Amino acid sequence: MKIGVYAGSFDPITKGHFDVIKKSLRIADKVIVAVINNSNKKCWFSLEERKSMIKMLVDQFGDKVEVKCFNGLLIDFMKENNADIIIRGLRAVSDFEYELGYAFVNHDLSMGEVETIFIPAAREYMYLSSSGVREAASAGARLDIFVDDKLIDIVKKKADSFKIKG
Repeated sequence: MKIGVYAGSFDPITKGHFDVIKKSLRIADKVIVAVINNSNKKCWFSLEERKSMIKMLVDQFGDKVEVKCFNGLLIDFMKENNADIIIRGLRAVSDFEYELGYAFVNHDLSMGEVETIFIPAAREYMYLSSSGVREAASAGARLDIFVDDKLIDIVKKKADSFKIKG
């Protein structure tokens, strides 16, 4: 059984992220969406909030997609979950250059046991990023083109909570 891990901060999960998850299911028997606790990033949503939003979207895939949180090295998470494929979404050439370095590092750290595959985002999501969603939400822009309808009110509410705090 091929198990893939799609790791990221997903703050919040976008339509582009979801597109990569769906495409990943064509390659892997099971996909673990690994929500990273990255202390270098200032996230809007807590780990549990991000995990909950992702679960709302991927529950339709049953046990083929699992959502977990983690700290530390991705390669350690891979070992703990018997996973052998790292899934990375690409939007632009700059993403490829950035991700390629990590692919080599992870391959070496795993002693050749883990491979990275790159899945390009659908054309309509190539520009899309979580930071862009947060910026749009802060400005009160429409969000239906960026996130699933199930998440719009959650993202708007979070944006409003930052406005109130000032």
